[in-house]
Amino acid sequence: MAEPLPELPTPDRDGPVRVLLADDDRLVRAGIAGILATADGIEVTAEAGDGAEALDLARGRLLDVILLDVQMPRLDGIRTLERLQQTGTGTPVAMLTTFSDEHYIAEAIRLGALGFFLKSDDPHHLIAGVRALAGGGAAFSPRVGRWLIRRQSRTRVDRSLRAQALVQGLTTRQREVLAGVGQGLSNAQIAASLQLAEGTVKQYLSSLFTALGTENRVQAALIAYEAGLGPDR
Repeated sequence: MAEPLPELPTPDRDGPVRVLLADDDRLVRAGIAGILATADGIEVTAEAGDGAEALDLARGRLLDVILLDVQMPRLDGIRTLERLQQTGTGTPVAMLTTFSDEHYIAEAIRLGALGFFLKSDDPHHLIAGVRALAGGGAAFSPRVGRWLIRRQSRTRVDRSLRAQALVQGLTTRQREVLAGVGQGLSNAQIAASLQLAEGTVKQYLSSLFTALGTENRVQAALIAYEAGLGPDR
């Protein structure tokens, strides 16, 4: 069992988005850091060459987003994600890779990744994705998003019926919050649309995950999609 990380003060959301970037290829890492540096309000505050180093750097730092390469020496991105989840850091994690491998995507989502980006994506997708994660949302490469939809479509009828049954057991407010999650809205955006405090939205999300039997935002968003609460198909 990984040692819990020390509790840190809540990052200042009015300040820059602090990013930890882990990739064993120095040139690729420099390229990604350079892309993020072009965006206002995003700072790569720490860089790691492998998962073990990323875990060390995550300890005791104020971070808003962690980006992990999937394949790294000593400790790969998937196992690093798993250990970060065990420590209870709470920082949203997104995976980076050069290819769209279904096994890695499924495993990362199962372990709680809130984003999955291909290194060949348009730089704007990466920047927008980092901002979405920092704002309490989830973000995926367009190609990964299409894969998720195809994967869900294989058993769409059964999944849709199950999702609709789960949603019927929710309160009206929980359904409204779930709809926002399904639309990819951040906690702040959901709060604004429903005229709620952001802290209240977080409380609704906690009860929502319990009611749906989900572990994270991505799984809840998939249920919203299958129940017809997500964006138009």
